[in-house]
Amino acid sequence: METPNREYGADQIQVLEGLEPVRKRPGMYIGSTDSKGLHHLVYEVVDNSIDEALAGYCKNIDVILRSDSTVKVIDDGRGIPVEVLPKYNASALEVVMTKLHAGGKFDNNAYKVSGGLHGVGVSVVNALSEWLEVEVKRDGKLYKQRYEQGKPVTKVVEIGSAEGTGTTVTFKPDKTIFETLSFDMNILEGRLRELAFLNRGIKIAIKDEFTQKEQVFQYEGGIVSFVEFLNKNKSVLHEKPIYFQKQKDTTVVEIAMQYNDSYVENIYAFANNINTHEGGTHLIGFKAALTRVANDYAKSKKILKGEEKLSGEDVREGLTAIINVKLTNPQFEGQTKTKLGNSEIKGIVETLVSEGLSEFLEENPAASKIILSKALEAAEAREAARKARELTRRKNALEVSSLPGKLADCSEKDPAHSEIYIVEGDSAGGSAKQGRNRRYQAILPLRGKILNVEKARLTKILKNEEIRALITAIGAGIGEGEEFDINKARYHRIIIMTDADVDGSHIRTLLLTLFYRYMRQLIDMGFIYIAQPPLFKVKKGKAEFYVYNEEELSKKLAEIGRDGIAMQRYKGLGEMNPQQLWDTTMNPETRTMLKVTLEDAIKADEIFTILMGDKVEPRREFIEKHAKDVKNLDV
Repeated sequence: METPNREYGADQIQVLEGLEPVRKRPGMYIGSTDSKGLHHLVYEVVDNSIDEALAGYCKNIDVILRSDSTVKVIDDGRGIPVEVLPKYNASALEVVMTKLHAGGKFDNNAYKVSGGLHGVGVSVVNALSEWLEVEVKRDGKLYKQRYEQGKPVTKVVEIGSAEGTGTTVTFKPDKTIFETLSFDMNILEGRLRELAFLNRGIKIAIKDEFTQKEQVFQYEGGIVSFVEFLNKNKSVLHEKPIYFQKQKDTTVVEIAMQYNDSYVENIYAFANNINTHEGGTHLIGFKAALTRVANDYAKSKKILKGEEKLSGEDVREGLTAIINVKLTNPQFEGQTKTKLGNSEIKGIVETLVSEGLSEFLEENPAASKIILSKALEAAEAREAARKARELTRRKNALEVSSLPGKLADCSEKDPAHSEIYIVEGDSAGGSAKQGRNRRYQAILPLRGKILNVEKARLTKILKNEEIRALITAIGAGIGEGEEFDINKARYHRIIIMTDADVDGSHIRTLLLTLFYRYMRQLIDMGFIYIAQPPLFKVKKGKAEFYVYNEEELSKKLAEIGRDGIAMQRYKGLGEMNPQQLWDTTMNPETRTMLKVTLEDAIKADEIFTILMGDKVEPRREFIEKHAKDVKNLDV
């Protein structure tokens, strides 16, 4: 006798997983429909090729950006199979392109390990494309199929003979779904470089047909090259990065790490090629092993006395590290599904890293001594910083008496509806205080330039009066772990408002360096903004216009004509009266602000190191290379 609910069997469910839901709710599958989601389409296609590389079959991947907003991704893997699957009465290729969660990576025999952020695969790219064409080279033949909005409009057709094997996917994102169709080569380069580092030897090329710009990424050194790349503008403490790869059952753990003389840690953790921004069990295991091994070694060599102990923070000061874990059936959690959740991985990583690090320390006494003396210095500084922190921390940040005297706070107590302007100088601060809406806008004027945190330890940073005022006003603390609590932030919009000149540009960079190095979550949560004050005021008769850049000025003058106009160029915010500052820069109805986002943390790290670090040569090169793009750059 048949069971009544048989139609809910696994077979039917899989067939029902068509692509309609993807077009209805694209955000669920690719995160968003803005520029980030658009670029995610390319990553999904490239991830398919990378899976072929992980399985040992693909050596070359080419990404071509074309001037008609289409993207072409070519690989030399095995080619997606084209034979008919009786279960679906369609070719394997069509099933992979039109069914969610179909494809070799869900069968552990075909791929032991696979990437792909949400595991949704290339079918989602198909669903969100105006059209997509796939060509497969396999068994000496060339096959092709075309889809529109995810639906096949041709069968799989044999169109000729072919040498070698591989898959080529060409797609045009659907303009009715995405807010923009313009691909940014720099954003794509960041991810492709990362993939080339993580998959030693694979060659990934990207070309923009419109600008003819081309980049090729191939690193025989794999993640060792990655660490060297991250440290290239820093002064390293030991010449060769520490490297080891170890395996337990089906889990492979690969580590590359090297210390430099900076005071910040730079650790990137990956699981199956996915940058796990939110960390996870592999990162916890790595940190635990590093702290334990360093303490054991320091005790055995009598570097630590009695009850002395190094904390995790001490041991990670100045560390650049890549953790690269490959595992079957990864579980991703967190807000953006970039946190590794597999509980067994913590123990595996901890054990394997302990072995690898202990071997290195025993075999390299000179490097070990340098690394541990840096950790000891960090421990002493941490104790001093703890005392300095006590001074900046108040029991109740909301007590008016505990807030910095120069802060003009707002009356709103809900952080989600409150914003703070960090203003350069007292005169601009005065105008801002008079012009603001007191209910939800707070003003904190800073005198002069704050300390360059790129070249200072936390102890020194905490002695700086302007930085202390800033920490206390924001209320979330400074540093990492328990020292920083994003839930205590008193404002969810922190707006940097500086003059549009060289000094203003420098102050802005100093503040961004502070937020990036010591209050990174404020950027990750989207709380940091940059105000855009106008550069000119143009008057013609009774009409007044504020203009925000030179380009806009030319347009406006062409529009209204140059006869009888009066023009004022603002050198600084202090030149505006409170009403003008409100109208142009602070009124939510009319202002323009830039939200500070981190598309590419590796790129951000490189830029802050170059601009604010000790080495002069990379800074000169950077300025020469970017002189055309940058109006105000002071270093």
